[in-house]
Amino acid sequence: MAEQENNSLTFKLVYYGPAQSGKTTNLLRLHDQLSPELKGELMTMETKDDRTLFFDLLPLGFRAPSGLLIKFRVFTVPGQVAHDGTRKAVLSRADGIVFVADSDRAQETNNGESFQSMSDNCHRVGLDFANLPLVVQFNKCDLPNAVPEAEIRERWSAAPWPLVFAVALNGQGVEATFEALLRAVFRHQAERLALATTHGLDEEAFVAGALGRP
Repeated sequence: MAEQENNSLTFKLVYYGPAQSGKTTNLLRLHDQLSPELKGELMTMETKDDRTLFFDLLPLGFRAPSGLLIKFRVFTVPGQVAHDGTRKAVLSRADGIVFVADSDRAQETNNGESFQSMSDNCHRVGLDFANLPLVVQFNKCDLPNAVPEAEIRERWSAAPWPLVFAVALNGQGVEATFEALLRAVFRHQAERLALATTHGLDEEAFVAGALGRP
């Protein structure tokens, strides 16, 4: 979890979901959409038959009015069931998660199993899943056999998490998903880290700082 050290703070954000749902595509498009000064090099940790991607958002950080330096690291986890150990390692100490679901109706079971595995793995690595900042993205919503948005919204109506509909391949919904996660992380951490009271940082300034907005 995010901790302050030497007047700096680093948040760890993780993209989780079933194999081939578009986690890697999300990260690639997000990296593409950010201006050069906001991103570090996209790195890959190869595992057998799969890979974990990560990059530093704001490698130089942005400063709160108090002078606190804020940074982010963004990761994907491998989707294949065989890489459960890697998924747990990447999830460890995460401050927020994007769950990337596949809108293809044929993938509904895989989505459900992956969501359950995410919940189980959060508990295994000591994360409070019930209170963890989480955004659910339904990707590939342009597919001819995609579950309609209205049906998904009805099915998830009781869930407390923001829903975003995306076509990550062309960038649609990618930044909106990430912004929703940043907002959830701020709301969860603001009081514990005294972001507003001590550091003079409200939600809009936090999001603007992370995304390089004026």
